[in-house]
Amino acid sequence: AAGMFLRLLSDIQWRAANPKWRRMSSSQRSTSTTAEPHPVSLPAQAQVVICGGGITGTSVAYHLSKMGWKDIVLLEQGRLAAGTTRFCAGIVSTARPVSIELKMAHYSNKLYQQLEQETGVPTGYTRTGSLSLAQTQDRLISLKRVASSLSVMGIPCEIITPKQALQLHPLINIHDLVGAMYVPEDALVTSANVSLALATAASRNGVQIHERTSVSHVTVQKGRVTGVETDRGRIQCQYFVNCAGQWAYELGHSGEEPVHIPLHACEHFYLLTHPLTEPLSSSLPTVVDPDGRIYIRNWQGGILSGGFEKNPKPLFTEGRNQLEIQNLQEDWDHFGPLLSALLRRMPGLEALQILQLVNCPESFTPDMRCIMGESPTARGYFVLAGMNSAGISYGGGAGKYLAEWMVNGYPSDNVWPLDLKRFGTLQSSRTFLRHRVMEVMPLMCDLKVPRWDFQTGRQLRTSPLYDRLDAQGARWMEKHGFERVKYFVPPGKDLLDLDHSKTFYKPDWFDIVGAEVKCCKEAVCVIDMSSFTKFEISSTGDQALESLQYLFSNDLDVPVGHVVHTGMLNEKGGYENDCSIARISKRSFFMISPTDQQVHCWAWLKNRLPDDSNLTLEDVTWKYTALNLIGPRAVDVLSELSYAPMTAEHFPSLFCKEMSVGYANGIRVMSITHTGEPGFVLYIPIEYALHVYNEVMNMGQKYGIRNAGYYALRSLRIEKFFAFWGQDLDAFTTPMECGREFQVKLEKGMEFVGQEALLEQKQNGVHKRFTMFILEDHDTDMDLWPWWGEPIFRNGRYVGKTTSSAYSYTLERHVCLGFVHNFDEKTGEELVVTTDFINQGEYEIDIAGQRFQAKAKLYPFSSLFTQRRRKDEVELSGYQRE
Repeated sequence: AAGMFLRLLSDIQWRAANPKWRRMSSSQRSTSTTAEPHPVSLPAQAQVVICGGGITGTSVAYHLSKMGWKDIVLLEQGRLAAGTTRFCAGIVSTARPVSIELKMAHYSNKLYQQLEQETGVPTGYTRTGSLSLAQTQDRLISLKRVASSLSVMGIPCEIITPKQALQLHPLINIHDLVGAMYVPEDALVTSANVSLALATAASRNGVQIHERTSVSHVTVQKGRVTGVETDRGRIQCQYFVNCAGQWAYELGHSGEEPVHIPLHACEHFYLLTHPLTEPLSSSLPTVVDPDGRIYIRNWQGGILSGGFEKNPKPLFTEGRNQLEIQNLQEDWDHFGPLLSALLRRMPGLEALQILQLVNCPESFTPDMRCIMGESPTARGYFVLAGMNSAGISYGGGAGKYLAEWMVNGYPSDNVWPLDLKRFGTLQSSRTFLRHRVMEVMPLMCDLKVPRWDFQTGRQLRTSPLYDRLDAQGARWMEKHGFERVKYFVPPGKDLLDLDHSKTFYKPDWFDIVGAEVKCCKEAVCVIDMSSFTKFEISSTGDQALESLQYLFSNDLDVPVGHVVHTGMLNEKGGYENDCSIARISKRSFFMISPTDQQVHCWAWLKNRLPDDSNLTLEDVTWKYTALNLIGPRAVDVLSELSYAPMTAEHFPSLFCKEMSVGYANGIRVMSITHTGEPGFVLYIPIEYALHVYNEVMNMGQKYGIRNAGYYALRSLRIEKFFAFWGQDLDAFTTPMECGREFQVKLEKGMEFVGQEALLEQKQNGVHKRFTMFILEDHDTDMDLWPWWGEPIFRNGRYVGKTTSSAYSYTLERHVCLGFVHNFDEKTGEELVVTTDFINQGEYEIDIAGQRFQAKAKLYPFSSLFTQRRRKDEVELSGYQRE
């Protein structure tokens, strides 16, 4: 094996030193190597088979072998690192807006730094630092937000002036810049060599590596991986890892039981030049100019510069692409705008000799985040792919998280934003992917202000009321492919303006949402919440109750008609899901979960419910339209429509009853609004949806009814200190950490998943507490708004980040929710967080580098205050209002 690696290594080094290698015809290259017989036959069985010898496959193999798993086979259809990895620009950049991606890139950087020493394989690691340039104030704000995140992670980083940027890189033109961000520890590597170094280390740890071996499909029996069919025979295995990059989609679809991996390749261009007359220093920082859509790094004394054009070219939509990536066609016309941007940024390059334009495929995903995790349909089938051109930055960290997931059953951090199960089958249509990646690739450079929405692949899943709501001025956003209303534009407003309300400051919809919130408080509003995930679990005997009692943390043995708010916890006590379950009859339960839980929750329950034909789990999401009636007059509207008393004594809180509304019957009415305001959610069989909506709107006229959207809902739930799963709660947050001990059956002597972890927390205390912050010296009109992910400081020290925030129209202040930790000053280890620790601190929230004072609370404001504020009610628990 060592000889093979040396051959490969010298081959790679020769290629790097001889840029002409790409021009050799493929036949010349392949004849010399394909003639070699396969030296070793494939093993008949292995614990793990990894498909793909690029940066992700070798990283997974490296980390699994480090964690003690040795019985691993890595298969590569061509040669190691000969796919996208070979063409990768080799920039390791930690400046990432998504927290988990930032952590992966930071880990990769540290790993690559010591890899050459560990393996003896030269990786070309050079710490050059990076400069991200801002041509506009908005871009500078987005860089400042990233800089805040980097600083609290302990990654050196500073926001600098254009003149300082020029000192760091004398070739750049700074006349149109307003500032820049400098990250001194970013680096450059030779990506193919990093991959080979990881493979070398894995091989020494016992991993078998076979090149020129194609996987045709993976066999799955009874929902578990059993083996892999290759062109050189079958290997039986318990785990399969799809690291096939741009081939991952086809490979996922090749078996009888398809695994949907939504990614699509686009052509990606970069330019290589001959060395400058005075060759560039290898320590010059890499330049990222997002407003010019380009990146520039030094390359052997010359430069390498590529970018993300506005009109990308998708590749291979029709199916199988070639084995090893040959250099695709040069397309100078297509590269033109990027070349102009390069010459604007570095005018001194005009006379430079161009060596060639490289065109290589790069995979993109529907939401610009990579894909990792276990398939919801085939246990033991893991995926790591779709790197959105950041493969080398994420490769090390992503491989580590996936290896932890396989060995321990869960990774060491919350990777939900990257989990394969955030997608359903609907995102894997070829047409959808082709259209979406054409939008995603330019977005890599576009300014992403809070709450922007994708424009492609829309109107895929809609409520039956879509057209009715749209005609009334609804503005839409999309979650898990489902269209949901943000707010309604009143007649006569300038609509065009609102669609362009992309800002880090006070948005155009501020007053519109304020009016919807006011109506929820004083009259009644209707919000279409059909996108919620809805499951029914029923059985012939007590099987449903017994299974759910074990899988959920709250007591579900309640009288028929009661609704229970409960967590679905993992062994560590963390929330895999947060849901409401109504007991419809003695033996059936109706479960309401967040929209993006549809795939995740189904897989979690399917894998853990007993295999019993008397127990059924059914996804009824599409069967019901959900209308949320919020406000004090909801009672009047419903009682008039159903001729039934709906007051609290007849219809208590957290109650569920089948009723008729108007002419329609079989409607499940629940006294819960997910906001803390009074009201009801109506689960309406889909064919009656339009009728019931019209009846509710007509009857509600005299009570001042109006439509509302999710922005109003968010403002209401945040000022009431309601945590939402996926934003505030995740698999690493327990009920004890967010004030929900009362939703756990700890005292009832019943066993449930996560119980031991919660008992331990009850005894020893928690290491973080969910806290509500009211911003004090923040000017809503003039200051930057908080959104989520802002660092929280207590007495000047970093203690955590916000998870969600909204403007409270009741308090006339911004409210941020987030977790407070107690880090030991010397060791950095987490200490217990007590109520006193929270209450005795002085807090600040950092918004793009500017800190605002905040008041911390562990309980929401009294209901007395939120129902109707009296003029003389100024002093509120020591909180003075102006």
